[in-house]
Amino acid sequence: MSITADRIKEDSLETTELTADNVGIPWKMVFTTLIGLVTVLGAYRWYQMNYSFSVGMDYFEPIFQTYWMSLFYTQLTVIAIAGSAALAWLWVSRERDIQSLAPIEELHRYFIFFALLAFVGGIFVVALDVFTEADAAWHQTAIRDTDFTPTHIILFYFMMPTMLVGLLVATLWVHTRLPDFSNRVSIPMLIVAGGPLLVLPSLGYNEWGHTFFYAEELFAAPIHWGFVVLSWGFFGFGGVIVQCLSRVTQLTKVELAPVKP
Repeated sequence: MSITADRIKEDSLETTELTADNVGIPWKMVFTTLIGLVTVLGAYRWYQMNYSFSVGMDYFEPIFQTYWMSLFYTQLTVIAIAGSAALAWLWVSRERDIQSLAPIEELHRYFIFFALLAFVGGIFVVALDVFTEADAAWHQTAIRDTDFTPTHIILFYFMMPTMLVGLLVATLWVHTRLPDFSNRVSIPMLIVAGGPLLVLPSLGYNEWGHTFFYAEELFAAPIHWGFVVLSWGFFGFGGVIVQCLSRVTQLTKVELAPVKP
């Protein structure tokens, strides 16, 4: 159920209009998140370049366990704990009377959400252009493939779980922090969040195929067709943006009463 323009006029008398200037774009959050992402992804890329061929060629070597399997267990543990804590916190701290949220705060939250969408797009590009291509290069050079290789530990056991948990957190945030989503379920948002979840079985099939009968890394190979589900899932962002912009249009077009002296 959407909030009407009449309610906006009644509940918000502090500002003349809702604009980017008086709502405030979350620049601090944008730059902090950007620095954090660049640091984490840059560190992973540096680690991959320096330790893949020197200590990452054979899963059965003790040094592989030290440098790579320890990273595997650590990152999955951190992702699971952080994701569970974030989901629990979002649900417990949700606003019970979300429909009474001030329009200026509501618009500010949309700004935050749009900034996060931009970061998701950037991470998706990095995952495809850097870490996925690194996995393809590994297949073409090292040839030997198992479930646990340096490229898989980063791509399949860090990037993919992080993407899945992040989208689940974003889905719950949208439905508990934005009034226009609180009394309904956003199908486009569920499609986006479901993309990484649906592609997980294809990961197992992909590794089984590469291990036993398909060493060549061709992206058009049948064992890769399941990955298309992930890409199709991200098309749901178009529907999410349309849903958000329809509400933002209401918030920004309403002229509110001026401040009383």
